[in-house]
Amino acid sequence: MNTLHPSLTRRDMISRGAQAVAAGFLAPAFAETKAATSETLVQQLYGSMDEAQRKTLCFAWSDPRRLKVDNNWHITPQKIKDVLKADQQELVREIFDKLHSDEYKAEVWRQFDQDNKSSGGFGSASIALFGEPGTSQFEFVLTGRHCTRRCDGDSEKGVAFGGPIFYGHAAQGFNEKPDHPGNAYWYQAKRANEVFQALDGKQRDLALLGESRDEDGNDTVKLTGKTKGLEGIPLTELSADQKDLVKKVIADLLKPFRQSEREESMKYIEAGGFDNLHMAFFKNQDVGKDGVWDVWQIEGPNMVWFFRGDPHVH
Repeated sequence: MNTLHPSLTRRDMISRGAQAVAAGFLAPAFAETKAATSETLVQQLYGSMDEAQRKTLCFAWSDPRRLKVDNNWHITPQKIKDVLKADQQELVREIFDKLHSDEYKAEVWRQFDQDNKSSGGFGSASIALFGEPGTSQFEFVLTGRHCTRRCDGDSEKGVAFGGPIFYGHAAQGFNEKPDHPGNAYWYQAKRANEVFQALDGKQRDLALLGESRDEDGNDTVKLTGKTKGLEGIPLTELSADQKDLVKKVIADLLKPFRQSEREESMKYIEAGGFDNLHMAFFKNQDVGKDGVWDVWQIEGPNMVWFFRGDPHVH
């Protein structure tokens, strides 16, 4: 989980530097010939809503819920299955689907369906719309267990994904085994541990810390804007080969998301200075005490991505 938001984002989150530049809205005549995007589908969903649905699901751009993030929450108390018609629910599924890469969306769906099975599946998620789709200022947000996703057509300037995002997975129950069997996102931690294994003793002393930050909604991924004094080892202390490994970690973090999100995220990361990033690992939350670090983060002036794999992946 996750890239960047001007003042937030989570480990699986991303903070400020990256924001999706989604193709804006198309006039109805062109919508038939152009491929649909999440943004055009949000406009279609909005247009299909009756007055009661809009009163329940549509809010002002300034509503603070628009930029909230958490590991298990509902942005509105009404679930998709209870407030939307069947065809509208299918639109929401397609909006969510198109926010993810063709390469990885099957795994995203597997995670979402598995984590939300006991509460009623996809229909148990909730959505909200802020502003008015079709204008220069709107945002769609979907939430559920281990899921906060947004699309905004780049309404929130200078921010990735429209704001902080969240992903996670409890693949084998609440307390996962050390190797996190079946977890959709554990591959990211395996790649991050390749970085740690490539560090020498002095570098490991800088990178390996005791306790991680608390997981507390938006504050977890609040940006400091700092280039120095962040937790962990600054990338200025890494060799070219080691930096290439960090770039592979970032590529893996962005892998589940659509191309426009990945490109925009990298734009903001690079604008903040790749060498200004810091990477930290936390030894006190080592599941199985096997020296494979389950909790780690990458942070810089324009991003925070916090990965907590204890007791399962957040």
